[in-house]
Amino acid sequence: MTKNFSQTAAFIWSVADLLRGDFKQSQYGRIILPFTLLRRLECVLEETKAAVVAESQRIANLPIEKQPKTEEAQANYLKRASKRPFYNTSPMDLSKMGQSDIKDNLNTYVQSFSKDAREIFEHFKFEEFVGQLADANLLYKVVQMFATTDLSPETISNHEMGFVFEELIRRFAESSNETAGEHFTPRDIVRLTTSLVFMEDDDALTKDGIIRTIYDPTAGTGGFLSSGMEYVLELNPDAVMRTYGQELNPESYAICKADMLIKGQEVNNIKLGNTLSSDQLVAEKFDYMLSNPPFGVDWKKISGEIKDEHEQKGFDGRFGAGLPRVSDGSLLFLMHLISKMRPITTNEQEAGNSQNGNQGSRIGIILNGSPLFTGGAGSGESEIRRYILEADLLEAIIALPNDMFYNTGIATYIWILSNKKADERRGKVQLIDGSNLYSKMRKSLGSKRNEMSEDDAKTIIRSFGDFEVVDARVLDKPEEVKSNRGRQSANPTNAPAKTFASKIFATHEFGYRRITIERPLRLSAQLSDAAIETLRYASKPFDMVMPALYEAFGSHWTTDSDSNDSSKSYGDLSAVALEARAMIKADFSELKEKQIKDVLDAKVWQDQLAIMNKAKALQAAIGENQFDDFNEFEKVLKQALKDADASLDISLDAKEKKQLLDAITWKNPEAEPVIKKAVKVANPLYGAFSYKSTNSNKPAKIVEFQTDSDLRDYENVPLNPEVTTTELIESYFTREVQPHVPDAWINADKTDAIDEEVGIVGFEIPFNRHFYVYEPPRPLAEIDADLDAVSTEIMQLLGEVHS
Repeated sequence: MTKNFSQTAAFIWSVADLLRGDFKQSQYGRIILPFTLLRRLECVLEETKAAVVAESQRIANLPIEKQPKTEEAQANYLKRASKRPFYNTSPMDLSKMGQSDIKDNLNTYVQSFSKDAREIFEHFKFEEFVGQLADANLLYKVVQMFATTDLSPETISNHEMGFVFEELIRRFAESSNETAGEHFTPRDIVRLTTSLVFMEDDDALTKDGIIRTIYDPTAGTGGFLSSGMEYVLELNPDAVMRTYGQELNPESYAICKADMLIKGQEVNNIKLGNTLSSDQLVAEKFDYMLSNPPFGVDWKKISGEIKDEHEQKGFDGRFGAGLPRVSDGSLLFLMHLISKMRPITTNEQEAGNSQNGNQGSRIGIILNGSPLFTGGAGSGESEIRRYILEADLLEAIIALPNDMFYNTGIATYIWILSNKKADERRGKVQLIDGSNLYSKMRKSLGSKRNEMSEDDAKTIIRSFGDFEVVDARVLDKPEEVKSNRGRQSANPTNAPAKTFASKIFATHEFGYRRITIERPLRLSAQLSDAAIETLRYASKPFDMVMPALYEAFGSHWTTDSDSNDSSKSYGDLSAVALEARAMIKADFSELKEKQIKDVLDAKVWQDQLAIMNKAKALQAAIGENQFDDFNEFEKVLKQALKDADASLDISLDAKEKKQLLDAITWKNPEAEPVIKKAVKVANPLYGAFSYKSTNSNKPAKIVEFQTDSDLRDYENVPLNPEVTTTELIESYFTREVQPHVPDAWINADKTDAIDEEVGIVGFEIPFNRHFYVYEPPRPLAEIDADLDAVSTEIMQLLGEVHS
């Protein structure tokens, strides 16, 4: 099979040799793909071609009053003759186009298809490219080449044709520098995901006439939809599968629609457009959903629609749980799928009358590693994981090998979700590490260097079905071939063994409560000359530019702002404005024009001089002693301001006082904690301490301290549903925090938005951490031996150079 489809794809792509020179590489696929589809449709219809043409002529020869009144009514007759949901009424085919009028003949031939098939070629802008081929005198050659390509179902099955389209799109994407993985998913991964999603539906796999719906919101070329149908029909040919999908890329949409058309599906269920911003199957719910959304693609363009739905509809819409960061929309697709789940029917009579029973829905979605752990407690990503786990929707996550996809080699994972878990799975999640279950491909396809064999896939499927813990066991896999280039180590390390493992966790084990740990602010204060001198300059953004200006031009100023000599007035830069501006532009380019004007204004300098002079007056009253108890210093400062002679005018407004304190205080771990306020009841766990200054004889009082933001820390306390939140966080704090930092406390103001208890709930799934196997480092003697050998080799080489 592999040889057949790969040879066919290579032969079809050889049409590019004809196009080279007259068309850009980025245009090859837009010509080759629709011609391939056209030939496939033609081959599929060949068996009933004569009957359709005869029926079309019969209808045309009917009296006008007896002819079908609408195209739809006429289509019903022709579909019966075609025995398929599409047809072509033209007696021509690609081999009969002729050369003289081939452009008009080909366009007429395409227009003779039924409506759904015609629309496929419209999305490829087929007529436009036909015109360009005709102008380049290439149309006849291209048509003849496709006319001799056998794409009949007897020669190449629908499944193989899917591989052909994949290979063509991959080549197209590479030639046009597009991302192939946005259009289709490798079939080995499609098959595995499909098996995991369908394997627990015994009814669909055994009962006669059972009806199931399958949906892909990122349908691409329809790989997941085709695989879902094939999987069920292989096991139960009497089952009825109905496919639904939506795709953003017009070419991929056209291929998907053609594939569903050939397979007899209702193609009106395949939609074109952006699933996230414009869901075109709003009212539909589905039994099975499969998706491989693009990895790490931002949703900035549609952020308005997404945020509106989140804020206005909440959980009545798709995104009630939260929104991920705008740089990665993967979790938006997951929430979209969850919104499409069928509700569980509890009424037995309703369930019996329903073709879908009361089974709910199952989801298989491929995501990269980011949705597992990105975002801390309270973030959009964490809240989405919280919703999924608290609603008990997640059944399993399977780690796939790297280098499995055409466009990326990063780690990827299959998430399996269901709203009706089996009894033994309720409240639990299975993690399966299948990252070593792969074989190297003989030839890479883009970034895809590895593939998963049927046996490897069965290992994962069996582990998932058994729902059992599998301790890490070594796989019978060949060792990676190492490069022999460069100098080889005298003591080469052995590659870690390739293992397979499965673990089961309770859902709450992925959750934690993030508590904020505060510590008191400890300040020292001193009205030193150096500290006071800094008040000559304003704070940011002028704290760097003003000292430079003062050094360059301050010698021309008097220190008396009331001087009668205007040329020496303090802060007056008017005489050197051009020079000062040039210096600012050169050395402080980050300053904006308004800021430059401000710093050149004499009033800014004079205001700072006034503050500095007030500080000097306070220094004269208080002295230059260092205070290691800021609470005491505040009292002294307040009294000094009160006692000062009114003529000195050293009163400070709030802004001036803040600048003064910023200049003369610094954090000192040996200083006394700064008191915020007195309270009535002691509760040291939450910041209400009984406190007595070491420098005071006064009795202890109960106070709360100012917090030091630089010492603020956070602790993630694992959730435990068997104890209350209070007991959970307090026992953790007294056990893990208090012995190390006795002056710390829990910030009770930081509460969860949902349960309103102390601490913010977060969820993450640290997959790799759970499967990490410690590898002891090499002995130091071996490392030293390697270093000595390298050093010796370097010295020999240097000796050769000098000689």
